[in-house]
Amino acid sequence: QVQLVESGGGLVQAGGSLRLSCEPSERTFSISSYTMAWFRQAPGKEREFVGGINWSGWNIDYADSVKGRFTISRDSAKSTVYLQMNSLKPEDTAVYYCAASRTLMSYVFRVSQDYNYWGQGTQVTVSS
Repeated sequence: QVQLVESGGGLVQAGGSLRLSCEPSERTFSISSYTMAWFRQAPGKEREFVGGINWSGWNIDYADSVKGRFTISRDSAKSTVYLQMNSLKPEDTAVYYCAASRTLMSYVFRVSQDYNYWGQGTQVTVSS
């Protein structure tokens, strides 16, 4: 079973930046054949969609709460998806998860149940 491995989390002050990375555990897993997304879950809250990129790379979608601050990109040659997070706020504190969906559509799914593969998560803490 392919797993996704996140990295890049940590502690940062409000206004700072972090870049998260997501790689599959197997090199045969081509991220260009999947819709890739980031979700996050804060303590006591449900997991929520942050942003995603569809399989073609032509459609990128963001949650309103991060639009203009976060950027998703991918490097197909490295089979890596990135989440660049700028102007971080304390309310961005959460465990961030990478996810992949086998279903190929022109749009990005926002519901976690539409994703087949998940990472273990990486903690992001933003201090005020």
